[in-house]
Amino acid sequence: MKINRPRHGSLQYWPRKRAAKFLPRVNWKVLNSQKPLKGFIGYKAGMMSAIAKDNTPDSMTKGKEIAMPVTIIECPTMKILSVRFYKYGIVANEILAENIDKELKKKIKLPKKAIKKIDEIKPETYDDITIIAYSQVKKTNIKKNPDIIEIGLNGNVHEKIKFIKENLGKELSVSDFFQKGQLVDLKGLTKGKGLQGPVKRFGINLKFHKSEKGVRRPGSLGPWHPARVIFRVAMAGQLGLFTRTLYNNRIMDIGKAENKFKGIKNYGDIKTDYIIVRGSVQGPAKRQLIITAPLRATKTQLKKNFDLLRLR
Repeated sequence: MKINRPRHGSLQYWPRKRAAKFLPRVNWKVLNSQKPLKGFIGYKAGMMSAIAKDNTPDSMTKGKEIAMPVTIIECPTMKILSVRFYKYGIVANEILAENIDKELKKKIKLPKKAIKKIDEIKPETYDDITIIAYSQVKKTNIKKNPDIIEIGLNGNVHEKIKFIKENLGKELSVSDFFQKGQLVDLKGLTKGKGLQGPVKRFGINLKFHKSEKGVRRPGSLGPWHPARVIFRVAMAGQLGLFTRTLYNNRIMDIGKAENKFKGIKNYGDIKTDYIIVRGSVQGPAKRQLIITAPLRATKTQLKKNFDLLRLR
């Protein structure tokens, strides 16, 4: 009898260590959006069970009420901190917005010299334009220091400049850029579990209970030569706090709190805008997430149609 035992743990994610920052980088050039802004910052509040009517064509439960898990994400308004101008893939110029919040002055260093105004810039001399936005998280119960992220814009350089001029100094709401029934991708960090053994970390099998030198460890760390332990061997180490992306999550509902959600466990009350997405989302409560336009929307997910009836 030939034993077939594939290796444990995916080599797609390597090295398995904690992420350097909570908000990951996003390749905005590969994302296509119908709205000018390609992404938004949200905060995971918690999960609930939802009753929805299935309107998906050719579905076995078409026209019936079905139960599904949903996640509530609070999305406070954002503001533009600065505008970045790219030339040949390098930041050629950056202009700060006026009337910056006091919380930002404590978190970042601002230039003392006078800066140019956006009206003095010629957009046709640059290849790409993005914005640095920050969330007004002080409106929630989470914390005071805002999260800052670079967000890509849709359209040509003239359309991007027009959008920036119209919204500079204004509050950006999630309902202006995402809508009910839309598919979105969610990028963020998973729960941090600290130092864990190879059984929990890679899913290797337990050895015989009378084995020497431990049951919850690999049987061999490798041959004598090469005289070192290669990275493919399942060993103890960091588990969790990894950057992950969840693709094609459907927005079940979007709106303003208006005292709808109170006393959520480990979170509290939702005071600002929110979205409800189908399924679970990585990370614990209060984890910051990046909501983006879908990278690879599939036909199967696009044809699904649900009407949210109530939460329980």
